[in-house]
Amino acid sequence: MDAAQEAQKRKALRESVVNTLKRHCFLIPSFEIYSGSDGPHNYGPPGCAVKRNVLAFWRQHFVLKENMLEVECPCVTPEVALKASGHVDESTDLMFQTSIDPSGLIPGYMPPETAQGIFVNFNDLYHANDNKLPFAAAQIGKAFRNEICPRQGLLRVREFTLAEIEHFVDPENKSHPKFSDVSELKIFMFPRDDQVSGRQARKMLIGEAVYEGIIGDETLGYFIGRVFLFLTRLGIDKDRLRFHRHLANEMEHYAVDCWDAEIESSYGWIMCVGIADRSTYDLRAHSAESGVPLVAHEKFAEPREVQKLVIAPVKEEFGLAFKGNQKMVLEAIESTGEKEVMEMNILSISKEKKKEHLRVFTPSVIGSSFVIERIIYYLYEHLFHTRASKDGDKQQNVFRFPPLVAPIKCTVFPLVKN
Repeated sequence: MDAAQEAQKRKALRESVVNTLKRHCFLIPSFEIYSGSDGPHNYGPPGCAVKRNVLAFWRQHFVLKENMLEVECPCVTPEVALKASGHVDESTDLMFQTSIDPSGLIPGYMPPETAQGIFVNFNDLYHANDNKLPFAAAQIGKAFRNEICPRQGLLRVREFTLAEIEHFVDPENKSHPKFSDVSELKIFMFPRDDQVSGRQARKMLIGEAVYEGIIGDETLGYFIGRVFLFLTRLGIDKDRLRFHRHLANEMEHYAVDCWDAEIESSYGWIMCVGIADRSTYDLRAHSAESGVPLVAHEKFAEPREVQKLVIAPVKEEFGLAFKGNQKMVLEAIESTGEKEVMEMNILSISKEKKKEHLRVFTPSVIGSSFVIERIIYYLYEHLFHTRASKDGDKQQNVFRFPPLVAPIKCTVFPLVKN
């Protein structure tokens, strides 16, 4: 089959799926009586049931199974929070702007992700978890992106549902106690070297990928495995699911490593879940902007002797150089690397040994973001098939829903003579 025939086959499948969904009220174009608008769709009764079942399984598989802390945060987000997170500078043209107060003087945005609500509430969540790491927080909510040309049904829309997980972990220890539960899973992976060399995705054991450094650490590998199990148990074909590692120039501004769960459909391979090692970026950014430390603590059983850099200004030179800004400048210098500090001649610098009973640090974050509308559409395509009618004179379109997501679990019919 040549490329043109394959494209035609994919288009025919897509049209059959979408027509069946609309005919049976799974999806209804929004505001259709007013000629509609590009992008938005309503979920009809069976569509609502499918979405509800997908979200219920997500909660069961992640929130309950992993003992996560679930939160619900408001949609409207102050500009200052998204400025701190980097979204205002990096992706303003994909965000809907609004205002928070009646005067219109406090700008805000409809969020492009739900994660920031979790990060700014880290201290409360850390306390709720008895001040212990690691722990994960989860949220299901609406996200908004100003798609210039919304298309492809449920795949590219301006308003959509995200289910997100932020797993907080000690940056010095990213092992996972349940990694062995997923280490033997064999899944399709698309590492960077294979992409650059033009090779195809290949099957690998998750444990092997972590051992070889293809996946950065056990916690990232654990969530890749859990995402694979979630999607395949819903009904996604495991042979049409792959995990694609971002190239260095594809990374989001907050990530040090990022993998996408991509599913093949009539539109090709498209991302439906992002799994990223966000390092300490988010908590550090919000701490710096708000002035509120978002940190964790580790108490030592025995005091530890450490060598500390002691920085003191040479008063006369420092005062002449910075005048009223001395405190702010000194704080900035204290956060600078040791080598750079040692080269400054306006400071008195020495090293001394101290005993510490407590370590204060900024946790790293492993985040997983599930685009629910995309997952649901892929399910429809993967579960769709045709069969002959009873009299054999026409083809019937059918969705083979597993019980987990089926909109109707059972039916009771009256007995009839025929």
